[in-house]
Amino acid sequence: MRRFYALLLCAAIAGLFFWELNSGPSGVSLFSAFMELWRGEEGIAGVILWELRLPRALLALTCGACLGMSGAALQGLLRNPLASPDILGVSQVAALAAVLALYYGLSTRAWFVLPLCATAGAALAAALMFGLNRRRGESATIILSGIAISAVAGSLISLALNFAPNPYALQEIYYWLLGSVANRSLYELAFALPFMALGVALLWRQRRFLDALTLGEDTANTLGFNAKHASARIILGCACSVGAVVAVSGNIGFVGLVAPHLMRPLARSRPSLILSLSAAGGGALVLLADALVQNAPGAQELQLGVLTSMLGGPFFLYLLFTKREWFR
Repeated sequence: MRRFYALLLCAAIAGLFFWELNSGPSGVSLFSAFMELWRGEEGIAGVILWELRLPRALLALTCGACLGMSGAALQGLLRNPLASPDILGVSQVAALAAVLALYYGLSTRAWFVLPLCATAGAALAAALMFGLNRRRGESATIILSGIAISAVAGSLISLALNFAPNPYALQEIYYWLLGSVANRSLYELAFALPFMALGVALLWRQRRFLDALTLGEDTANTLGFNAKHASARIILGCACSVGAVVAVSGNIGFVGLVAPHLMRPLARSRPSLILSLSAAGGGALVLLADALVQNAPGAQELQLGVLTSMLGGPFFLYLLFTKREWFR
């Protein structure tokens, strides 16, 4: 049965990826683009497919996978089902670091400066939340602290918006607030991909530790794991993944919260299995949200981060009101 659901999830991702490639305001069909490729022509349909739609679809898939896996890893590490990169302020601090890099012109010095700054911001927020969890592990305290960190980061981003030196800088900063995978190229995906791959690899290598951590930190240590080193690798992995996503697509909220909860029944609460399933579920969620954004009626396209927040916010409230035992 588990294999059946895995195959069904893979088929859903393939279908959503095809829908994403076939979506767009230009009205060019995927069939016409492939026909141009078959005939060896270089027409408008082929350019739209390879230069616009394919990078967008790949970026939606990879960003969703990174956010989903990061959310599952944070929930396993903090042993808090409400933990996610955006609720704990990781995404917001990463966005703040990216905004500062844009504001002071640091991003123009080298291609790796922007993802490096976003990764450093994400690592700072994740380390702060983990340190707080070790001192006071109450769920309400952790979540409220994350909300406070998000509020502070958001206010500093708004301050940067208020003092933006020119309209171009204002537009760039505004982009990080809303989140989108539109108008991205394969080159921009390529410079974020190494950071994403490093983050995913670090998280995946700690899957057995997350399984052992369900029995407690002391038990995990007796099983041969070094809890401090493994936790540091998970924090670094989340920082690399979330920082790379924020650097290339801005702040896409609530994917890291929703994806693990949707996949948890299939994993039977095994953190090692939830990691891979959440990556697949996160990729499917972002693909679905971006396809809906492109096919929604209206002259102006809705930003991806706005839609995910509109869907994720009510889901978060649902968890708060139906799972009150998490706060006891």
